[in-house]
Order: sequence, then structure tokens, then C-alpha cells
Amino acid sequence: MKASITAILLLVSALQALSTDRYRRETFMDVLKYSFTVEVSDTSDIIYGKARIRVLFTGSADTLLFDLRNRDAAGKGMVTDSIMYEAGGITWHHSNNKISVIPARRPQPGTEGIITIVYHGIPADGLIISRNRFRARTFFSDNWPDRASNYLPCIDHPYDKAAVEFAVIAPFHYEVVGSGRLAEESHLDHGRKLTRWVEEVPLATKVMAFGAADFDLDLAGSPDSIPVWTYVFPGNRKEGYNDYSVAVKPFSFFIRLLGPYSYEKLANVQSKTIFGGLENAGCIFYSERSVTGLGKAEGLMAHEIAHQWFGNSVTENDWYHIWLSEGFATYLAAVYMEKSYGRERFEQIMRADRDMILRYSEKSAAPVIDTTIADLMRLLSINSYQKGSWVLHMLRNEIGDDVFWKGMRLYYARFRNRNALTDDFREVMEEVSGRNLTQFFRQWLYSSGQPVLLIKRRNDPGRNDQTEITIEQRQPGLFGFPLELRIKTGKGDIDEKIMVTDRVTTITIPSAEVREIIPDPGVRLLFRMTDK
Repeated sequence: MKASITAILLLVSALQALSTDRYRRETFMDVLKYSFTVEVSDTSDIIYGKARIRVLFTGSADTLLFDLRNRDAAGKGMVTDSIMYEAGGITWHHSNNKISVIPARRPQPGTEGIITIVYHGIPADGLIISRNRFRARTFFSDNWPDRASNYLPCIDHPYDKAAVEFAVIAPFHYEVVGSGRLAEESHLDHGRKLTRWVEEVPLATKVMAFGAADFDLDLAGSPDSIPVWTYVFPGNRKEGYNDYSVAVKPFSFFIRLLGPYSYEKLANVQSKTIFGGLENAGCIFYSERSVTGLGKAEGLMAHEIAHQWFGNSVTENDWYHIWLSEGFATYLAAVYMEKSYGRERFEQIMRADRDMILRYSEKSAAPVIDTTIADLMRLLSINSYQKGSWVLHMLRNEIGDDVFWKGMRLYYARFRNRNALTDDFREVMEEVSGRNLTQFFRQWLYSSGQPVLLIKRRNDPGRNDQTEITIEQRQPGLFGFPLELRIKTGKGDIDEKIMVTDRVTTITIPSAEVREIIPDPGVRLLFRMTDK
């Protein structure tokens, strides 16, 4: 079955219209900058915060809404103490995890305003207050996906990116690291100090971060004049400096491959994140278990560093398009490993990822862009990571190596420090390739599953010196894809590349001695073999 291009375009347009996540967007205002002051202590988990939020009004509205979790029955959450609006009087209330600010005079489009929110409380999540493996007290932002609002008043969704400043007041013994550049470190009274990190490049709240702990610091290198720092717990100083120094390699590689880095520095930080790694902009947090002294962090670091380009600088505009972040980082990490350790290592990674996808698809028939997901943590799936990576790999083989990387660089340049959707990426790839890629994106991202192939051979009944090979698609829907076959015969190998679009495709080989048929010898197709 072959659908017309018009029908396919209508289908994809309909799917795109439906693929809007459930977050209510404040379309009448754009947050330009957050200035957060957060005070922490060694004697209590209560934090004292102040958020100065500068907004541009793009429309007219009666109420300004910000996310901030209320105090719950267990006593965790934030209490709002006061709110001020520089343009005049307001009324406000804090309920249902939202702060509603109602100005006495409606803001006019094109004007700016500053809202200052003072609050306190014990974070239920988002800011991890804990002890590390050495029993030392630590504080780490863990905002992904929408957990920043557990302790920061904000628009807790990636569509509204903003500059950010963290002014952290902590006992003097803490080192504080954060997104951006170090702008201030000042002694205060009562054994405290103020550390201020400022990032003027707009960020999604999911990757704004600060961490406070007893750290040892090491400058691992400065590729392209950008410092790459290591922050590790003092008890892991030797092992951490060794394990994290490798970050310079993928960092340099991605600058050459993709384009300029967007931030002032890169800090690789041993932390108490709940994830294996969290790609905060310019300030990546890794699980404390990533430090082993055995040099095993390279693949993890390549993935998180790749996010600095895709996920952080180019950010998905909608949660359902998270593959633009996780799939890209997964594939770029594999490409880095190929560059560093050869094609065989790359093929091992892609085969292992393909096996994971096939096992996952037996349990979940969902497409990569899955509009049924409500729990954002479920986005951390094989579909978003490994299948998203495989989609890029197949696209690279579909349009050619040079064109693919030209498209990746153009997509990054065009949407650098902005937001994008899958259609934006598709349009860039169509522009550089001169091809209509609608069907490719539809079948691999908006449809579930992958080809299931039954391959048979028999001697041609009309001739005794030929073999007929049939490729049958056994999955419910049809896919269109190039399939490579290596056909081993008594007289040597024959390599064939076939465009498969129908339920059954037949080719004839000029040999009666076909001993073996190896599908996809170059590891270029996401598919499953079957014998029935």
C-alpha cells in the first residue's frame, strides 16, 4: 500500500496538532530572566528564597501564573511570604501549586515588568538535600523534567527559556557551582558566604542548576578557550580527577562536529542527582557512583555533553518531542565512540540498542512521539533514547553522510538557544537533502513498531542457475526502507541494496549456490527477523 503525499501530509499535520503536552502555556508573557536567591544551612532543611522575575508582556491578561509547589500534609513544600510588582498594586494567592498574581492595572503588550516573590519551606523534591557517600551534607538542583517548581517560582516547562542567576547563601565551608559564569563570591556574617552564578543565555528550567558541597576542583582543559572543570568530593579527589578528565575529548569533538558551544564553561560535577547524569547547562551533575577510578565514565559523559547542543541549546518546545534531546544525545555519544574506538565499537553499540528496542516493542506498541503520556518521567524510555538514536542513524544512511552532518549543523545554528519541534528538524533535513522526508518521519516517529521481515530463497523454477529471494513484511502496517543483503554463494559474496515498499519484494540472484543470506550487514536498519 502506498499513500499519496497529500494524504501523508494531512496525517502528519493532524498528528502534529494533537502532539501538544498538557501544560497550560502563558502565551501573553515571556520570562526574560530569573534572579534567584536561595539560602541554605547546616542546621535545617528549610530554605529561604527570593525570586526576581523579569517578564516581557506579549499580550494582555488579568492574571500572571507561576509554578511553585504548596506545602503538603507532611510539611514539605513552599510558603509564599510576600509578592511585589514594581508597576503597581497587586493581589495574589498561592494554591494548587500555582502562584496567581493579579495586577491592579492590566499590563500592556510590549512592556516589561518585574515580579518579586519571597518564600520559604522544605523542598519536597527538585533540590536534593542529602549526604554523600562520605556522609557530608550536600545540596543539588535536580530539576528535570518539571521538578524545579518544588523550590523555585517559575514557568516550569521548556517552552519558555530565560536567563538565570543563582545567588546562593551557604555556610562558608561549601563550594557552590552553578549554571553560567562565577560573578561573585563574598564573605557574609555568621560564617556564611554568598556565591553568585550568572547565565545570560536563555535556558529551560529543567537545566538551570546549582550545587553546594565540599568540593575539590580541577581544570581538566580549555578547548576552544572554554574551561572544562571537574568538581568532585574530596574523598574521591584522585579517582574523580582521573575519571572526569576524559570530558575534554567529547567536548572538543562536538565543537568540531556541530558548531560553537553556547555557554561560558563546562563543569562536570559529582553529585547526588537521582539520575545517572543530568545535563544541566554548562554544569552537568553525575551520580556520585560514576566516580570509580576505573575510567568507565566516558560514554556517560559523552551523552551528557552532547546534550549541551541538543536539549540545552536547542530545546524541545513540547515534551512529546523529547527524542530531539535524548535520541540526539544517545546517537552523538555513539558517533563519538566510533570516532574514538572505531567502526566495530559503533556497530556493537547500535546492535545492542536495536536489541533493546525490539525487546521494548514487545511490551509497548507506542510510537516515539507518544501523545498519551501524562507522567513525564515515562518519557525516559527506550523509545526516546535508543529508538530516537536509531531514527537519526537511518536518516543518516537515507540521505548520505555529508548531507546529514550538514543538516545537523544547520539545525543547530538555526535553533541555537531557541526551541524546536520535530517538524523544524524535518524541514531542515529536507532543505539540505532536497528530498521530501515526510514519510520517513511519519513511519519511524509517529507510527509504532518496526519492520518484521521473513526472508526466503528458492531456486528459480524456470532456470537452474538463478535463485529467487523474497522479502516479506510481516508487521501489520507497511514501511518503506532500503535493505542491504549480503548473499554468500559458492563463487563469492554478492551485495544487494533493495528498496522495500511492498508487502512482498522479490529479487533474483544469478547463482544457484546461495549458502547464506545476511540481512543488513552494515547495521543500518531497525528491523526484526522472523521465520514464520
